[in-house]
Amino acid sequence: MATVTSSFFFSLSTLTQSSQRKLTVSSTSDAFRFPLSFSYHYVGVRASNSASKMVVRCSSSVTDPPTVSETKLNFLKAYKRPIPSIYNTVLQELIVQQHLMRYKSSYRYDPVFALGFVTVYEQLMEGYPSDEDRDAIFQAYIKALNEDPNKYRVDAQKLEEWARAQNPTSLVEFSSREGELEGILKDIAERAGGKGDFSYSRFFAIGLFRLLELANAMEPTILEKLCAALNVNKRSVDRDLDVYRNLLSKLVQAKELLKEYVDREKKKREERAEPQKANEAITKQLQFSGL
Repeated sequence: MATVTSSFFFSLSTLTQSSQRKLTVSSTSDAFRFPLSFSYHYVGVRASNSASKMVVRCSSSVTDPPTVSETKLNFLKAYKRPIPSIYNTVLQELIVQQHLMRYKSSYRYDPVFALGFVTVYEQLMEGYPSDEDRDAIFQAYIKALNEDPNKYRVDAQKLEEWARAQNPTSLVEFSSREGELEGILKDIAERAGGKGDFSYSRFFAIGLFRLLELANAMEPTILEKLCAALNVNKRSVDRDLDVYRNLLSKLVQAKELLKEYVDREKKKREERAEPQKANEAITKQLQFSGL
């Protein structure tokens, strides 16, 4: 079978695209890098507290955290069905990178991080053949990291609903108000300011972007103010968001390329089937005539 191949390297640095049918993002940074290769076939699955409101201390400081291989194996055990390789390769790389975040000693789950991951997942899995399977993969992925997928979904939804009710001013002035979501952002600001565990990640940056998007607050000055209010380095956020936007563009191109291939192969199969159907029709007619 002919193969359509495209590769991505999602990193924190330069993005390049070759003139051939290959899409590449490369970097010397190891912060976020995943290659994506796909062909139109299915890849088989092989196994090779203290809490503050919605903020939960995760077990990143456990004595014996699982290895990357164990986390990947847990995912494969939880979701045994084959996954199309355009999605499977990225998911495998994502789970490796998220494992490294998850088991850092400074890691602490928060809803902004959850919103960022849910946003990335939905963008990646858009157009997946089955909505039911897409949700099952999400469940298996988060559980493989020893976290709660339902909590990710619920927290992300709460933040989205809250952000839709905000405007640029109220969004950045969360610290002056009381409320469940405001309390979460205050807790993040305190921890990021050095008063607790906080580990910045690209998922957190994408969560911030989603908040701005939903609040219709996309002006660069608003992002700057929000980063300042949360004690987060805006330069790091800008860098991660630039890579994220480029990744989305590359994913759109890759999926369009795959669709073209699928349509072309379908047309070829139909053309090959026409003579066979004609022969079958003639045979049936001769049999009917008793010849």
